[in-house]
Amino acid sequence: MIRFMKKSKEDWQMNRIIYIILIALAVYGCQDGRNQQGRVAVAKAGDKVLFLDEIPMTGLEGLNPADSAAYVQSYINRWARRELLFLKAAANISAEQMKEIDYQMAETKSNLVIHEYQSMMMVQKMDTIISREEMELYYSDHEESFMLTSNIVKALFIKLPVETPDIWKFRSLIRSDRQADMQELESLCYQFAEKYDDFDEDWITLDKLFIEMKEELTNQENFLRWTKFHETRDSSSVCLAAIADYRLRGTLAPFEYVTEDIRRMIWNNRRIDFLRELENGIYNEGLKQNVFKIF
Repeated sequence: MIRFMKKSKEDWQMNRIIYIILIALAVYGCQDGRNQQGRVAVAKAGDKVLFLDEIPMTGLEGLNPADSAAYVQSYINRWARRELLFLKAAANISAEQMKEIDYQMAETKSNLVIHEYQSMMMVQKMDTIISREEMELYYSDHEESFMLTSNIVKALFIKLPVETPDIWKFRSLIRSDRQADMQELESLCYQFAEKYDDFDEDWITLDKLFIEMKEELTNQENFLRWTKFHETRDSSSVCLAAIADYRLRGTLAPFEYVTEDIRRMIWNNRRIDFLRELENGIYNEGLKQNVFKIF
């Protein structure tokens, strides 16, 4: 008898949820963008009411009634747990703690609104175009900010299987400055090399090159001063590197190596100046229009 009553109660709850789902699907299916006049309450925790239109219904159309009911029941249970936990917490923390929370919420809202407005104004009115001339001027005026902390190189790197025929030819061609030799080397590398990389002719750190070569250097500066070509090998591969140019740490970085850093610095300075001018303009406008007064 007890089992029968329990099952009947569960069936009643399930049927009620299914009924709610059918109402929800009908309501959302008929929406035309206008606000609905009536709202259907589905749960209550303390003084807080959960309305039907607050439950996400997207995707329920493809579910059967039982699965839809389980989803809605799960959502209601999660909502109830959170609301009941909030009620319990609010009833047991001090007035001072609640005051601090209210202050933090107000500060957070204020900061978010200001951030959104600043971002909008930056998109609309801030000049974001940074010319090469401006970057070069900034570079020459702030050289102390662009001293290298790592040794950097322009290099060509080749990794070959150890059984590659005529490896001596690769050694010879990689050291050449002739365009025809570079074209022949590239053709050979397409046939035999596991890796062939000029790093887009950009500056890279010497550390990165030697990670590729699977070798460590104890004195990078001496290596760079005296070495134009370097070779390493193990049981499976041969690595060749030709160094076309280098800069030592502690010296001024090449402009091309720090271009993006310069761009970020200029943009950040411009952003700071723009926001400062925006704030000052709004402040002065408030004074003139008597929106702000000092008593």
